[in-house]
Amino acid sequence: MEFKDYYEILGVKPDASEAEIKAAYRKLARKYHPDKNKEAGAEEKFKSVNEANEVLKDAEKRRSYDQLRAGGYRQGEQFRPPPGWQGQQGFGGGGDDGDFSDFFESLFGRGAAGAGQRGQPRPRRGQDVQASVRIDLQTAFDGGRTRLALHDPAGGERVLEVKIPAGINPGQVIRLSGQGQPGMAGGPNGDLLLEVGIHDDARFRLDGRNVVHVLPIAPWEAALGATLPVPTLAGTVDLRIPAGSQSGRKLRLKGRGMPGAHPGDQMVELSIRAPLADNDEQRAAYEALHEHFKDYDPRR
Repeated sequence: MEFKDYYEILGVKPDASEAEIKAAYRKLARKYHPDKNKEAGAEEKFKSVNEANEVLKDAEKRRSYDQLRAGGYRQGEQFRPPPGWQGQQGFGGGGDDGDFSDFFESLFGRGAAGAGQRGQPRPRRGQDVQASVRIDLQTAFDGGRTRLALHDPAGGERVLEVKIPAGINPGQVIRLSGQGQPGMAGGPNGDLLLEVGIHDDARFRLDGRNVVHVLPIAPWEAALGATLPVPTLAGTVDLRIPAGSQSGRKLRLKGRGMPGAHPGDQMVELSIRAPLADNDEQRAAYEALHEHFKDYDPRR
């Protein structure tokens, strides 16, 4: 098991007063409380903060812990209680759900909360599991379902069907309740936290909640204007190209980006493509165009 530096977890010095410990705990508990903070890892941080406060707010526990910490242990180091350790045994709960680490229990014993009698294993929630899933942009836009294969440490595999909400963006996390590590002694399973990634798309790229599409147009369409079909994630629409447009100009299709409470837009970036002159007639047409615009210098 790993050593826990409770002072470091609460962000206080080893000589912190009771008032300083209480203030630090309240600030961090509000920050990481699962009802308010849905970020990945927030629940585990809340439990660590709760456990640190359980030790440092109690004079006897803190004195025993300080005696142990004086041995030079550091946060995250592998730890075994030293021979003859006589820490304070037993506790009557004290956290929001009594969910304390193996490190805590190795020092202070197992509490009676949640157990039929002292010394019996108490129910413990299983750990959350983090994983990632990659989907295509159309699925992210429409929403839908995708299948995910998970490998467990014993070498087995289980397949889950994951519901994808419409309009999800890269980096968002989907929480699957009860699909994490199994609980102990009848405790609930942990959750599966899936971070969503989106495959590159040949037609579109994401810019926040906006969708960007590069539209190739002919020189005469740019010069004279035109109405052209443009693909969007919801189907093809007609877009008017203003006369005199240049490459790099962006036209907006409002509300055609990623759906949601505040839908994004689709930005259509124009890219003028000149055709190749493959025969004498086409070359003559380019020469005539050059004569008509011989004073035009695109580099000026």
